[in-house]
Amino acid sequence: MGGLVVRREAARLLGAVILHHQPLDDLLDQSVTDGPLSGLDSRDRALARAIVSMSLRRKGQVDDILRRFLRKPLPARQESAYMVLLAAATQILFMRVPPHAAIDTAVTVVGSARSTQHLKGLVNAVLRRVAADGPALLAAQDAPRLNTPDWMWKRWISAYGADRARAIAAAHLEEPALDLTPRNGDAEALAARLGGLLLPTGSVRLTTHHGRIDELAGFAEGEWWVQDAAAAMPARLLGNVAGKTVIDLCAAPGGKTLQLAAAGARVIAVDVSAARLRRLEENLERTGLEARLVCADATAWTPDQPVDAILLDAPCSATGTIRRHPDIPFLKTREQIAALSDLQRRMLDHAASIVRPGGTIIYCTCSLEPEEGEAAIAAALEGSDRLVRSPITPAELGGLAEAITPQGELRTLPSLTMDLGEAGTVSGLDGFFACRLERRG
Repeated sequence: MGGLVVRREAARLLGAVILHHQPLDDLLDQSVTDGPLSGLDSRDRALARAIVSMSLRRKGQVDDILRRFLRKPLPARQESAYMVLLAAATQILFMRVPPHAAIDTAVTVVGSARSTQHLKGLVNAVLRRVAADGPALLAAQDAPRLNTPDWMWKRWISAYGADRARAIAAAHLEEPALDLTPRNGDAEALAARLGGLLLPTGSVRLTTHHGRIDELAGFAEGEWWVQDAAAAMPARLLGNVAGKTVIDLCAAPGGKTLQLAAAGARVIAVDVSAARLRRLEENLERTGLEARLVCADATAWTPDQPVDAILLDAPCSATGTIRRHPDIPFLKTREQIAALSDLQRRMLDHAASIVRPGGTIIYCTCSLEPEEGEAAIAAALEGSDRLVRSPITPAELGGLAEAITPQGELRTLPSLTMDLGEAGTVSGLDGFFACRLERRG
């Protein structure tokens, strides 16, 4: 019964993301809390997430194959049946699920609804073709191109060139590793304890863990938190923050707040979402760290007096996180980037007004789009005598010179490779931009 519930719910979640543009994490939280996944064990819940994530990650390829075996597209009112096909074909082609199991379950799912029960024969026939002929078709596909929306592909070629754009798209097809930030700053000891890799930037990477995160040693004790290696870099660019007052604007879910608090800063964490701040509060309690939480609009909230530093992780298109969030291509549009760019500029202007003269601002976004990074900073500095760049050096990033632009800004790409010395190399980071600015008097 659990397997049937998982497949039915996976198809429903796919429809909610693809057709209605709802964020997958929110959908999963709702389903686990009081929806179809609430009565299932952790293994079944993880399977549902895996099916949906892989189906989104590889949708372009699966669509291409299904089109070959569907003599005509399913009617719009039968979109739920297509989601069942998508999920089942993904399991057959990319998840090593025995074809008979995936096909039988898919047929049962479509047969259990009055609106789709007449499609049982079609679903059975198409999926049998997928199982028989799909692997050979996969081998001839251009996977990076098929799985990337046209507008993203064109933008990345314009920004990074054809070779880098292809490398970025290829990186998005790989399941991301689990990166951790240690509370006490001793990444070497944490790596040794958990059997992870010590990255040059100071994060610990686990490449073989596929179970529950909260079952890892040290989680309950708050010895570490999950944070992509790229996302952990901006807070480190503030240098020694011990005893300083630092505002983390747009703070939730809180990885950077935890970093700053662990480094001895007096942290004011500001976010407009009360729900997201509650999650940050839970992480503070688990790690035993302290910060002042403020639920407010980051474009308007003002502290009692100017502060020493501000870390502004501005709202953005999040295209740099597609490895971890394969629903992003189905949620974002090119039009949203222009609107977000305006918000980012307003937030940066406000940050400059509440940091003290001589203070530091780190502006960052988890976006691959230049408008939300390099162009945003260029616009902020044009004609301004209030802010000036404070260039980032390779030494601050563990020697990762490839991640520093000619202007002294941070730019990581999902395809970036890191040299671990005798341990070899690893690749895979969130796409991140960061710039360090100093407020003039």
